[in-house]
Amino acid sequence: MSREPNRPGEVPAATSSGIEPKQVYAPELGLPGVPPFLRGPYPTMYRGRLWTMRQYAGFGDAAATNRRFRYLLEQGQMGLSTAFDLPTQIGYDPDHPMASGEVGRVGVSIACVDDLDELFAAIPLDQVSTSMTINATASILLALYVAAARRQGIPAAKLSGTVQNDILKEYAARGTYRFPPAASMRLVTDVIAWTASATPRWNSISISGYHMREAGCTAVQEVAFTLAHGLAYVQAAVAAGLDVDAFASRVSFFFAAHNDLFEEVAKFRAARRLWARLMQERFAPRKPESLMLRFHTQTGGSTLTAQQPQVNIARVTLQALAAVLGGTQSLHTNSWDEALALPSEASALLALRTQQVIAAESGVTRVVDPLGGSPYVEALTDEIEARARTLIEKIDTLGGAVAAVEAGFVQQEIHRSAWIEQQAIERGTKVVVGVNQHTAGDVVPPTVEFRSDEGLEARRREQFADFRSRRDSGKARDARKRVADAAATKTNLLPLLIEAVDSGATLGELCTDLEAVFGTYRAPVVF
Repeated sequence: MSREPNRPGEVPAATSSGIEPKQVYAPELGLPGVPPFLRGPYPTMYRGRLWTMRQYAGFGDAAATNRRFRYLLEQGQMGLSTAFDLPTQIGYDPDHPMASGEVGRVGVSIACVDDLDELFAAIPLDQVSTSMTINATASILLALYVAAARRQGIPAAKLSGTVQNDILKEYAARGTYRFPPAASMRLVTDVIAWTASATPRWNSISISGYHMREAGCTAVQEVAFTLAHGLAYVQAAVAAGLDVDAFASRVSFFFAAHNDLFEEVAKFRAARRLWARLMQERFAPRKPESLMLRFHTQTGGSTLTAQQPQVNIARVTLQALAAVLGGTQSLHTNSWDEALALPSEASALLALRTQQVIAAESGVTRVVDPLGGSPYVEALTDEIEARARTLIEKIDTLGGAVAAVEAGFVQQEIHRSAWIEQQAIERGTKVVVGVNQHTAGDVVPPTVEFRSDEGLEARRREQFADFRSRRDSGKARDARKRVADAAATKTNLLPLLIEAVDSGATLGELCTDLEAVFGTYRAPVVF
């Protein structure tokens, strides 16, 4: 497994004409690496270290995804990002009736510690950073990851990566929740508290605006709703007794990058500055790094078209450039065929190469915050920040982010924005090339290579039955009871969940036990 270097000197310091740029321009705007971090969280940004090229992958069973992981790492990917199927996201084992027809379909099927062993086979977990897109069941997937690492002889303290663990955006935009908001927030804070001491290199949460943007919100709403959710998580952790400086520096964010280049760059800059200001105003941390907004970016899946799908290559390149110009810390570039199927190996490689071309050939890494000082970008940054703050203050009047989600306010705002945009597309006032303009042309019809494995679900049931037959059922049952008993108290569940999965308890079993304590949730109807 090879990994391309990520060090100073990868990109020539001078332009092709021999012009040597300064590290940063317009110093009157402030410097990178200094609060409020308008211009970037680190002083040298990409001149010192490139963003992490973290391509998102996951499908079928653990063995299939492991092969894709290792292929991408061999091609220069710098970190792993794991997609889980819907049963895993909601907490059903592959043999559960609710999992029927969904096993391995939109991500990898994971239910027990043996699955994690296979998912990361031949991938040393102390050398690779892993992001897991998981929310309702984040605490259990983290427990499985820690248990799998132990089997490699790697202690939790040496692990690095991120667990998404952002349940509020599930209620607001995505829908893969399992438990009511209050219980879910308890699980979130358990992860934050446990990782703060046990896994210092691990990001305990990735607060995601991406899914709300994909559902239809505007750039301003993406900033406002994401930061409002972030404030709710920080407040919950502080209320649980944590010192803000013990965990705030490991809070991370996740944004979308869409097509409006300058608005997207301004959005990232505004989010960084506004988060620093809000954290200072509301929590007064002592450490500057507690004010820092670090974020991952994914190019916009909702912008990809099934019509003339190869045009998506241009869209993804534009969006990736916006993320880099805005100072992202890691980046996933979508594959051109994702409006038609899960990415093929060839399209996934092209998406990775897109990042590598931007890093090595475009020259944008020579200067920190290269668009800083542009009158247009600065005006956009100020306006986005001001409008986002106003919206956050509206959420405050509703009782905060949790109350706003429970009342359906955030959902209603997203639905309204999505409807306005769809009307604009249908009227032709918003142009989508290949959909409502330039619909005829010589674009070569695509050949979609990816095909679902129709026999996967039956094989997963067989694998799972074999796992159940080999485990010590009594030991697993006792460990599950300890989790259920603790769920009724304020005890941090992470140590008990790690013990349970290591004893053979499954994802679905643990979720059933927690549901018996926490109950279920029915979302409000909003129009």
